[in-house]
Amino acid sequence: MTRTFIATAGLAALALGGLAAPAPAAAQYRQKISNDAAKCAAGAGPSVRVTVTDIKESRGTIRVQSYRGTKEDWLEKGKWIYRMEAPAKAGSMSFCMPLPRPGTYAIAVRHDLNGNGSTDIFTDGGAMSNNPSLNIFNLGKPSYKKVAFQVGSGVESMSIRMRYR
Repeated sequence: MTRTFIATAGLAALALGGLAAPAPAAAQYRQKISNDAAKCAAGAGPSVRVTVTDIKESRGTIRVQSYRGTKEDWLEKGKWIYRMEAPAKAGSMSFCMPLPRPGTYAIAVRHDLNGNGSTDIFTDGGAMSNNPSLNIFNLGKPSYKKVAFQVGSGVESMSIRMRYR
């Protein structure tokens, strides 16, 4: 009887401990979401309303990705938090990017003109939060310090200008 109680208590403790444990770090990355304007409504958040301007053509796909605004995560493969995609519309488009919690983040935008899912350096467009300059010296990857921004518990707004080669 004592052994059964100890075994049962041990299993219960493991089960409860599993509930309290934080999710693994990998689960916090690579979540594909849809563009939901309600997540940027008054009283919602944390989130950022991103207006992408200077979109060249109504062809292909616009991809918006959020990153933690850290050296370890910014533009690192597989380190994006949320990703949303939409058919491109020439001019400007708005996206509501929810964020997991208040903190420091960065946004990257890509216009995949031919919709092939690959980056075509000579045709596709790109843009980042805070609109940093892109040049041969940073090879399209400016420092996380130039793209990072703070988000509180509410909704922030920003405009990001698309650039093409």
